[in-house]
Amino acid sequence: MRKKRVSKSEFKARAHELLRLIQESGESIIITDHGNPAIEICPYRAKHGDAFELLRGSVLRYAEPIDSVDVKWAAAE
Repeated sequence: MRKKRVSKSEFKARAHELLRLIQESGESIIITDHGNPAIEICPYRAKHGDAFELLRGSVLRYAEPIDSVDVKWAAAE
């Protein structure tokens, strides 16, 4: 996928419109300086969610937490 390229002067004139386009489409644009890529603007994406939400439903609950687990670990060999 080829990213949209915009010159610095065009970005200056259309900044609001281009930022709205990035936000709505989710695609990045590259701002050029004399035809050479200078800056890439991309939409913000949260990298980490709430840790408890990420783990919800993934942890097993044991009635007896001190009982051994029926899994043989390779590190124990």
